[in-house]
Amino acid sequence: MPMSDKILIRVQSAEGIKRIEISPKSNLKQLYDSVQNALKVDGFGLFKERSFLTELQASGSQLVGTSLKHGDLVYLKQMAGTSSRRTSTTVLDSQMFKTSEKASNSNPNSARPSINVVEDEVDQVLSKADGTIKRERDSKLCHHNANGRCVHCSALEPYNEAYLKEQNIKHLSFHSYIRKQTSGMDQGKYFVFDDINCRIKPGCREHPPWPKGICSKCQPSAITLNRQTYRHVDNVMFENTKIVERFLNYWRTTGHQRMGYLYGTYEQHTDVPLGIRAKVAAIYEPPQESTRDSINIQPDEGADDVDAVANALGLKKIGWIFTDLITEDASAGTVKQIRGIESHFITAQECITAGELQNRHPNPCKYASNGVFGSKFVTICVTGDKTKQVHMEGYAVSAQCMALVRDKCLIPTKDAPELGYVRESTDKQYVPDVFYKEKDQYGNEVQRLARPLPVEYLLVDVPASTPLQPQYTFTEYDKRQPFPIENRYIDGHLQDFNALSCYLSAWGEEEFLEAISDFHLLVYLYKMDMLPLRQHMGPLLEAVRTKNPNQAAKFKIEEVWKLLESLIQASSGGSGGTTSYPSGGAAASAGASGVEAMDLDANTWTCNHCTFINRGELTSCEICSLPR
Repeated sequence: MPMSDKILIRVQSAEGIKRIEISPKSNLKQLYDSVQNALKVDGFGLFKERSFLTELQASGSQLVGTSLKHGDLVYLKQMAGTSSRRTSTTVLDSQMFKTSEKASNSNPNSARPSINVVEDEVDQVLSKADGTIKRERDSKLCHHNANGRCVHCSALEPYNEAYLKEQNIKHLSFHSYIRKQTSGMDQGKYFVFDDINCRIKPGCREHPPWPKGICSKCQPSAITLNRQTYRHVDNVMFENTKIVERFLNYWRTTGHQRMGYLYGTYEQHTDVPLGIRAKVAAIYEPPQESTRDSINIQPDEGADDVDAVANALGLKKIGWIFTDLITEDASAGTVKQIRGIESHFITAQECITAGELQNRHPNPCKYASNGVFGSKFVTICVTGDKTKQVHMEGYAVSAQCMALVRDKCLIPTKDAPELGYVRESTDKQYVPDVFYKEKDQYGNEVQRLARPLPVEYLLVDVPASTPLQPQYTFTEYDKRQPFPIENRYIDGHLQDFNALSCYLSAWGEEEFLEAISDFHLLVYLYKMDMLPLRQHMGPLLEAVRTKNPNQAAKFKIEEVWKLLESLIQASSGGSGGTTSYPSGGAAASAGASGVEAMDLDANTWTCNHCTFINRGELTSCEICSLPR
């Protein structure tokens, strides 16, 4: 042996024989790494025999010295698929082993996934509910006593087609669909929501990787699009009309389109058997660039802060809303009807965006093979109707659409907004064939390739409405001006310190809880950098959630809020360079600015809060709007 601490292993490949020096105390995974670095290859396996029977597994626990000795010859074979797993860490290898061991020990006859999935609260309630549709005794058809039941008065199943058609219910609720699938003799023992896969399955060793080879084992199956018969959310209810009106004020002011995220809760919808309703309490508008015809959503650095405030208030992100409005007659208040049965209900690009957002917010489901299936995330489009009035239309995309968007198979067309297009296979990506069925001119059902694809096959209608009796999770503004909405960079809509001062000054001492119960105000305070409010806002958010005035009053006397009030009081006479909320004492404060200059230069002064150098005639900072 040339060296006492290393042994020599010969590796035979198509390029010849290569010698590898490695310590016998190294593991086989390190041997694979050494071979990969020496031969500059990837996707291979090492075997003891020329016939490639016994493979040396790239294990982090098995040592080289236990399997090989000095001078042994191993054979390298190029393989496809998941041979890149050779470079995975030991932790991943052990996790894969534990998963496979657990799967092998489980009951092979049961297709039901793990019941450890934590579903949403409304799903847990509905899964335990009876769900049957109660019917009263018919005086004409029922001839039994009051305690009896017959076919005319017995309870109906929640998926009864005659009842749904009579009540004009277009889609089954998700839980009614589950009840229907689990109502057979086997009680749904083998029922499971399988994940739709549009990608090549990794791990096939029968051929080189795509595009050099493919087989029936790894090739994804062709997809035939079907209209989804169920929906995860059966109704979207905005608590009051003012939520949408505040959202539409941006379009009314600028004429530009607007987009926002819906925050609210899910609750049981009694009008649909085992139905779910999304109740919207607030609309958050992320950073965006919009024109009369387009919306470009910008990265939002404060998205996590918004979600944190919403979670503390018992809310979650449940959907998104956007406008598509063009004024027809401003004096009459009418808008053009852009969307309809003759044009389109939703564009392919909007359908793809909805699919992407639904993939980000999956629905936990104990019947799903991977623990999640579908999504409760809804899409609301505000546009013109047949009467040329502003109205809302709700949608969700199907699980098939979510899979096509997730695997990057669906793209929009250039000149037809109502048509999508399924990508064609390339060297980098294999795309399965996607078909849809329609009736031809003779009334026969024919199958067509989804190039192009009408997006109606991917949509599910979700009614949107407001209640007869308005509900208010947050403040009901009657005569007072509400706090400005975030990310609106137009006059009268800016969120700054003077806007905060102007807003709070309009409320009395006893109205603190009502004043602070504004979602946009709470997000602004939570994200405020000049004062450490974030760490102290837990009791305040809890007071708003429970509508507890005593708890809110306790927060009002805390030192951090007193400091904010003192800053507001000190800045009440100043006027910043960026604010759109003028103050009455601005002129008097500006006259005294020359006497109170605090900078080294007589013409400028430095802000003590943000260190910005301001012009000498200003009495409040141009950046943070705080007083000198």
